[in-house]
Amino acid sequence: MSGTTVKDWLERYDHALLGVFGQPRTVLARGEGAVVEDVEGTRYLDLLGGIAVNSLGHGHPALVRAVAEQAASLVHVSNFFTTPGQVQLAERLLALAGAPDGSAVFFANSGTEALEAAVKLSRRTGRTRIIAAEGAFHGRTTGALALTHKPAYREPFEPLIPEVVHVPWNDQDALRAAVTADVAAVVLEPIQGEAGVRPADPAYLQLARELTTAHGALLVLDEVQTGVARTGSWFAFQQAGVTPDAMTLAKGLGGGVPIGALVTFGPEVTGLLTAGQHGTTFGGNPLAVAAGLAVLDTIEAEGLVEHARVAGDHVAAAVLALGHPLVAEVRGAGLLRAVQLTADVAPQVADRALAAGFIVNAVTPSALRLAPPLVVTTEQLDTFVAALPALLDGLETP
Repeated sequence: MSGTTVKDWLERYDHALLGVFGQPRTVLARGEGAVVEDVEGTRYLDLLGGIAVNSLGHGHPALVRAVAEQAASLVHVSNFFTTPGQVQLAERLLALAGAPDGSAVFFANSGTEALEAAVKLSRRTGRTRIIAAEGAFHGRTTGALALTHKPAYREPFEPLIPEVVHVPWNDQDALRAAVTADVAAVVLEPIQGEAGVRPADPAYLQLARELTTAHGALLVLDEVQTGVARTGSWFAFQQAGVTPDAMTLAKGLGGGVPIGALVTFGPEVTGLLTAGQHGTTFGGNPLAVAAGLAVLDTIEAEGLVEHARVAGDHVAAAVLALGHPLVAEVRGAGLLRAVQLTADVAPQVADRALAAGFIVNAVTPSALRLAPPLVVTTEQLDTFVAALPALLDGLETP
């Protein structure tokens, strides 16, 4: 076995890797911008961006330079120390979020770890009941998994932490009935990514804000997938006109370098966790925060917040303009979109897309998720739109 072909590498993968992900779709070797290339030299337009992670695309010079320079200086220092970069990244996030004085950041390694920190934060209210939403995905560690709704993810590992109640998504009456004086936190995604890119109604988030304030509970917004310019604003909550008590971040923040964050808003919430009550070995290490700063600097310098909004609206309108009978709607915001199909053919479309040189995600049986690098051009998006009818034609319709 030479290990030079996709087939060779996938066979070796099957023998060496724990099979929790199933078999990968191909074996990627390199990338540039929004284009990746597999080990056989086949090129693909990456319309998934590592599931909204590769915010600057692949091989962006600013991220490469920041990581290389930091690796040559300090990679890790432990939490007995801090670094200028760690302080600077926390300050940048607080400023971009419009967080008031007394707000703070805890750096983790991933979104699920940021959510774990949020769960512990909520326990410090003296309450243990948490309200989450049907369709929610908050991670796979056991605390975060308790808030995740999908039975296939939860059931093999039950019992999970108790007193988590899932309410119907976007149902204001159900939310109103669930949030009572014994609730520690309401945890919501502004857009449910794994459920098929389902946006929350602004009025739903505003009601969540009103109810949690009235009952002394925390409003925690999971912006792991929607944060850091993905939806056309720095954070999706800014489009809904609400301010959370806490926000979780990860995915796009490091541009591919692992990092997560819990942002607490205001001194009262920030003071809930004190010295010794939480920690991490690698979270916020010099390498990760250098990547985070490079990502934020580049998004700002290249106008990618506005570009995400414009390019996202462009591709949504272009897909709808096709008038294809299999396309029911395009939903989402910025460069986090779902093409909702009228039949359960999304996996077949994703397979056809890969064969045609496009990476998309069948996020549900009937929906394709698009979360390309923020640097993707409208011309590149147009190549996918032009190819889409051929990817859909001939598939079963209702």
